[in-house]
Amino acid sequence: MDRKNEVLNPGSDGQALVIDQDQAPQDAPDPRSRQHVLVVDDEESVRFLLKSFLNQAGYQCSTAASAEAALRLMKNFKMDVVITDILMPGLNGIELLERIKAQYASDVIVMTGNPRGLDYKDVIEKGASDFLLKPFRNNELLIRLKRVIRERTLIFDLNEARGQLQESVQSLTQVLNGTVGALTAAVEFRDPYTSGHQRRVTELSRAMAEKIGLPSAQIEGIRISGMLHDIGKISVPPEILVKPGKIDQAEFTLLKRHPQVGREILKGVDFPWPVADVVLQHHERMDGSGYPGGLTGEAIRIEARVLGVADVVEAMSSHRPYRPALGIEAALDEIEAHKGRLYDPRVVEACQAVITGDQFSF
Repeated sequence: MDRKNEVLNPGSDGQALVIDQDQAPQDAPDPRSRQHVLVVDDEESVRFLLKSFLNQAGYQCSTAASAEAALRLMKNFKMDVVITDILMPGLNGIELLERIKAQYASDVIVMTGNPRGLDYKDVIEKGASDFLLKPFRNNELLIRLKRVIRERTLIFDLNEARGQLQESVQSLTQVLNGTVGALTAAVEFRDPYTSGHQRRVTELSRAMAEKIGLPSAQIEGIRISGMLHDIGKISVPPEILVKPGKIDQAEFTLLKRHPQVGREILKGVDFPWPVADVVLQHHERMDGSGYPGGLTGEAIRIEARVLGVADVVEAMSSHRPYRPALGIEAALDEIEAHKGRLYDPRVVEACQAVITGDQFSF
């Protein structure tokens, strides 16, 4: 007999499995780990041949004579790939495929000599990684198995990289939040009368931005900008910040520099949001009467327009060294009276909706 085309005894589906006996297995599996393959077939000769061949090819191979036996085995042992026949007593191979895909992360290669109306597309749509028609040769099986394992390895590497990236992002976020918190604390240490101002402005700004419907990434930028919007006050002499009476023109000129100083402090930081520009613009007004640039309308970033309104409302609602708190009603009257001239109407309406409709409180 020509051993190159030696035929095994027919399986239960009436077809023979052809194997190239004299051709040595090529290319071992991924060297990072020995992949565990489970062969499921009710024909003992098929199980024996495939186990011998796959072990010789470098895989760790187990066998099961039925789908039920395979499922029992998989409860205790991790199988990377399952190679299953379709026609078997009890559960058939397609039912086994569905059970495996519902419970395990194993890939499944289906083989049969009697597809009974099933085609490649049908089997793949049910969750199989490949579909082999008997008879097939050893190299065909190896090529298909290698491809499946290569894809498993790529997916594993991708998930691992994604997890590492997520850990890195979380770590960087913690560092960023810690740094922002430290900078905020430094400003509030110099100006204890406005302690919590940046946090309260941030809370209101975020709620307003959500009400407007800004994207989540932009809202996160507003959060960071809000926590840092007064960082430039670190350059203002403390005696001006805590002065109980009205400040004079020279002192006000010094105070008005804080957006520019804030921008200088932050411009070298590679934020994923325009934080430095937002901090620079948060005292600009729609009609050009704000500072430091006298910007108008849409030339002012929406993030800065949101912060500007939140800043005014929080400041008027809170106590200051030079006056008692004016209250939230006075603050709402202020932004309503100057809606469209000083403040963006859409932002004002969002602020009103947040405070009155959502029962927001600092």
